[in-house]
Amino acid sequence: MTSKLLSLLRSFDKPLNIGHKSFNSRLILGTGKFKDLQQTQASINVSSVDIVTVSVRRAKNAKYMGKSNLIDGLNWSKLWLLPNTAGCTTAEEAIRTAYLGREMVKKIGQLDNNFVKLEVISDPKYLLPDPLGTLKAAEYLVKSGFTVLPYINSDPVLAKHLEDIGCSAIMPLGSPIGSGKGLQNIQNLQILIENAKVPVIIDAGIGTASEASKAMEIGASAVLLNTAVAKASFPYLMAGAMNLGVLSGRMAYLARRMSLQDKAIPSSPLRGMIYS
Repeated sequence: MTSKLLSLLRSFDKPLNIGHKSFNSRLILGTGKFKDLQQTQASINVSSVDIVTVSVRRAKNAKYMGKSNLIDGLNWSKLWLLPNTAGCTTAEEAIRTAYLGREMVKKIGQLDNNFVKLEVISDPKYLLPDPLGTLKAAEYLVKSGFTVLPYINSDPVLAKHLEDIGCSAIMPLGSPIGSGKGLQNIQNLQILIENAKVPVIIDAGIGTASEASKAMEIGASAVLLNTAVAKASFPYLMAGAMNLGVLSGRMAYLARRMSLQDKAIPSSPLRGMIYS
């Protein structure tokens, strides 16, 4: 059934284009918070993602500490690595970490991979992204040849500034990281999506498949999530649900929903009715 749906979708849709790369899946999976590497691998396989994001700092620390390492444990011939600057509180720190991430992807053979998910978060309580620090770091990294995907609040004005300086996608949050509260800012997200000329990837706050589907229905280009899968009671099952949720949301968006009506309209036409 899934293969038939994919075939139907691809007849209507185009691949997800970010920078110089094209991707078939519009679901992106984070790799933190899973119980172990085996659970991570299984969830990635079930979710059918093309892109996974890995914290540069966490990957480096795991290697130094001798722990099971994601970088060594995943099949990078089939996956595209999106290094992220999670844990950085200033623009300068994020820039340094982005360069470490670029070194990391070269070592796994992705020589043309200059992607970075840019996170600058100075707020320790709510983990909200720093708009000024993000803009500053993004401008520097774009000029340095990076394909920058900045993580921001649902701010349409900031999104346009980031697009104008050359960011390849915009990643607004649906709600705070790890909260699972879904899309709490749909109006701003819709404005942001409407104005954007680059892909808009809803990142953070998605808790279940219906929320991922809703994000796609309002026109998001993709969804990035982690906690919703990693902290589900059965992560592999949730990974599959998220895969289907993104597919169904994208199909509904492309299908263009019926117009809303103030009054009920009968499903069966009155013409040709048989009356007793």
